[in-house]
This record gives sequence, structure tokens and C-alpha cells, in this order.
Amino acid sequence: MWFAGLLALVTALWGAAVGWALDPPRVLSQAQRMGPTTVARVQALLQEIAEVAPQDEEARLRALNTFFNRQVQYKDDREVWSLVDYWASPLEMLARGQGDCEDYAIGKYFALMAAGVPSAKMRMVYVRAQTAGTVQAHMVLAYYAQPDAEPLILDNLVTEIRPASRRPDLTPVFSFNAEGLWQGVGSSTAGDPVARLSRWREVLLKARSEGWW
Repeated sequence: MWFAGLLALVTALWGAAVGWALDPPRVLSQAQRMGPTTVARVQALLQEIAEVAPQDEEARLRALNTFFNRQVQYKDDREVWSLVDYWASPLEMLARGQGDCEDYAIGKYFALMAAGVPSAKMRMVYVRAQTAGTVQAHMVLAYYAQPDAEPLILDNLVTEIRPASRRPDLTPVFSFNAEGLWQGVGSSTAGDPVARLSRWREVLLKARSEGWW
């Protein structure tokens, strides 16, 4: 009974806030299969999304960037999944409460879409990051207020959202979202992201089955 009441409450809150195609009852139902801790985290996320959806886009960026950076502990895929590289869906990451850079970027991407930020304004960006004198592969989420605007960078290493010009430690390699794949962060297309990035294709399928889009 308590779960049915929770579904009704979140669905009503959601319908009053946004018109995005996310399916809160499905998301919560899938979360229930993963246990009460997952349900609590997902409930908190859906409530956060519904509360910030009426605000301007930069406020949504700040709120959801902070949510994931606080709720998820950084761990390497080897520690979390016993795999060299694994791209978790939002529910998988929230169930573990842990993830690496790709997982942060993916979670923020779907949560922001759920809050009404168009996918076309966001790109996952694979970068080379200079950290403590070394260069490592890393992924961030970039937000473009306009197509030709300087992007804002949502990251788990530097938790403050900054324009790209204030992140000289990052060198873009390629970027992608549900609609496209690009060299660097420019306009030169690099093909179909679903066809060329198998892990991204798998994440899209998982996220759809969980009810995120």
C-alpha cells in the first residue's frame, strides 16, 4: 500500500511540474526491484527534478549536478562492477551509490532531460584531463544555452559548474548525445552515436526500459 501511495504522489507532483516523457511509476517500480535504498534515492531524485523543473535551466543544472556529486561516491568500474569499463544506467548507479565519470555524466544527462532540458543542448564529452601532472581519460557533461554558446561543464572532479574556458585542464576528444556524435565539441559530425558507440547504445536501451525517456 505504501508503494502505491508513493507512486501516486510522485506522479501527481511530476505531472504538475513537467511535460517530459519520463515515466515516474515505471522508474519507481524498477527501483523497487533493487531494494529500499534504491527506492529512497530515486524518490529523492524525482522530487528534486519536479521541484527544479519550473526554474531556469542554469538553476536546474546546478541542482542536479549537486545532487549526483553528493549522492554518488566515485569508484572505478573495477571496484563497482569488476569490469575494466562499464557504463551504468541511472538506476544501476543509484542502486550502488557509486560510479565513475561516465556514470555521473549519464545520470546528469537523463535527469536534466527529465527536468525539461532538451537533449540537443547537452553533450557527453570524452576528454583528456590533466590531473596532478598526469593525463587521464575522463568524461564530463557539457551544456549549451545556444548552439554557438560557450558550453558549461558539469563534472565530478571539479564540482563547480564552469564555462569551458575556465577548464583548461580538459582537452575534448569527441562528444555525443542521443542525436549525434562529433569530433571534439565542434560541428564536424563523426557519425551515428548509436551505431558507433556500443556502450552508449546499451545505456539508451537500459534507460528506456527503466522509464527515463
